[in-house]
Amino acid sequence: MFEIIVAMSSERANNFSNIAYVFLDRDGVLNRHLPGSYVTSWEQFEWLPGVEEAIARLNRSGRKVILVTNQRGIALGLYSEADLHALHDHLRDHLAAHDARLDAIYHCPHDNGQCNCRKPLPGLFEQAFHDFPGATASNSVMVGDSLSDMEAGSRLGMRSIFIADPAEPPRPDADRAAALAIASAASLQDFVQRCLGCTHWL
Repeated sequence: MFEIIVAMSSERANNFSNIAYVFLDRDGVLNRHLPGSYVTSWEQFEWLPGVEEAIARLNRSGRKVILVTNQRGIALGLYSEADLHALHDHLRDHLAAHDARLDAIYHCPHDNGQCNCRKPLPGLFEQAFHDFPGATASNSVMVGDSLSDMEAGSRLGMRSIFIADPAEPPRPDADRAAALAIASAASLQDFVQRCLGCTHWL
């Protein structure tokens, strides 16, 4: 069983009382990865357990929930920008039916080395900080399941949570990712249950 591991001991690291903005990766946090492939359509999108309620709880707590997702499949020609927007329209509709919402979605459609927005580079976060002037690295948290997510948070000085589902085979870079995170959780639902209503990560 993957246990919660606090990776930093500073007061700021495990204090979540000031978190106002929750940045989420998509694949592996909201939905299951397709092994060896990309999620190219809504028909392939499989929600992970408890995600809708977790996002609804974040909404009810007054926090902004922002999706930041690398979508290299567009650069590879596997699906189009229009396909991605259609998928995300379905995603928003599904969440709305569960009284949940994403406050914004930012995606990078580029391949490696083509931009400043492909995580772990900061471009998607810079867009969000521009659109949400109250958002800063100090009052935000990054929740993701990859090394690039954790590296993005680390570069920005943002606290990050590494999602490592104990039911899934560990990723090759899981140890490195967990070392960069302030803590690890089994799922988004697990993180939200432990975070909300608590001053400190327990």
